[in-house]
Amino acid sequence: MSNGIIKKCEILMAMYKKGMLGGEVMPEDENPHYELTSLENYIYFTLPMSLNYQRNSYTLWEGANKTAKDEETRFVFDPYKVIESTFEEVQTALVKYKVALQKNKQTEIWIKLCNTFINLFDGDIRKLFEENNYNVNKIRDFIVNHKKDFPYISGTKLVNYWLYVIMQYTDTRYINAEELTVAPDTHVVKATHRLGLINDKELESASVQQVVIDRWKDLFKNTPYKPIDIHTPLWLWSRGGFIELDESVLDEK
Repeated sequence: MSNGIIKKCEILMAMYKKGMLGGEVMPEDENPHYELTSLENYIYFTLPMSLNYQRNSYTLWEGANKTAKDEETRFVFDPYKVIESTFEEVQTALVKYKVALQKNKQTEIWIKLCNTFINLFDGDIRKLFEENNYNVNKIRDFIVNHKKDFPYISGTKLVNYWLYVIMQYTDTRYINAEELTVAPDTHVVKATHRLGLINDKELESASVQQVVIDRWKDLFKNTPYKPIDIHTPLWLWSRGGFIELDESVLDEK
């Protein structure tokens, strides 16, 4: 059974690379194109991620990009300026381009994270990666062990996806990228079920996110693949309505 699923994964990954699943533009491609190594780049790809739940990722990042480029609102990406501002000032800036949809709760999350960056890292989130030796497990454990300091971004889904995005859009390179798991959002969970890696009962269980993470880790153990390799193909496949897998892509060079 596992060999059959791995073959389907190979088809999905090949279709993704050929653009057959869409995804030429991903949500996070909507960004100000800061210098990869810069603090502002790391902050940009961290703060909005904490609000990326139960919403359209494309519109979130469109709003974030507009916010970062607007002279009146860009201050929200500077943790020190955020904590020096009033709650209402931060809220108004986050609501302007609909970065915050739940204007009270999500403004509180944003401010909390800015306080975390200042209290734990002197305002420089890059220190989180440096101090944990760019080790995925150590970074993830640190965040989970400081769950209250990292609202929402410490969740099972977001923490893994955030670490992946940081790798894609900054200069960070992990020493053990193979430890990055799939980020089990709704699309990834549905696609995992569609492939037969989880059953109907597991799909409806409260622990489905962890089950999905564990299944992909087990499936790819002792193979050339890492769980994070399949994340985007799964996400696009589900988002596109599960187009038929085209086995012929494996024959093409």
